[in-house]
Amino acid sequence: MIECHVGPSPLGHILYRAEHDALTGLFFIGQKHFPAHVHEHEQTLSDAPPVSRAIAAAREQIADYFAGQRASFDVPIRLGGTEFQRRVWELLQQIPFGDAWTYGDLARRLGLPPGAARAVGGANGRNPVAIIVPCHRVIGGDGELTGYAGGVERKRHLLTLEGGPGREQLGLF
Repeated sequence: MIECHVGPSPLGHILYRAEHDALTGLFFIGQKHFPAHVHEHEQTLSDAPPVSRAIAAAREQIADYFAGQRASFDVPIRLGGTEFQRRVWELLQQIPFGDAWTYGDLARRLGLPPGAARAVGGANGRNPVAIIVPCHRVIGGDGELTGYAGGVERKRHLLTLEGGPGREQLGLF
């Protein structure tokens, strides 16, 4: 069973998607790489509670995150994508809360040459579970905020919310 549910956040409405009690998607409405197969009626905010336990847990944990009461997530997720994308997405989950790595850091940790940073960035941008798989914690080699499917302002907000080392270099304050 596939379920989609839209809920509010301080950065705009979020579409949650689950399959068989695992979260498979968390997207800001209208973001780049938004799933094309989601129908317009599935993008409307609903007061009805989600049926999926994964979506209910994700909504609760995302609300706690935005309230500054959560630094990690334990929602069951299932990531599709290519083998390379899954390797990148698994590595993203190792970036500590309040920290930021560069695309080059990710490439090196994957055992790839520095020139692979662009490919890593492409996989990062297609992350289907925003925030929980923290693709927003990846920055350019020069410390600049670059590319975020949800928009650079959302990325800035998420990094500011998380605080931590390196925020000054990000120009967040």
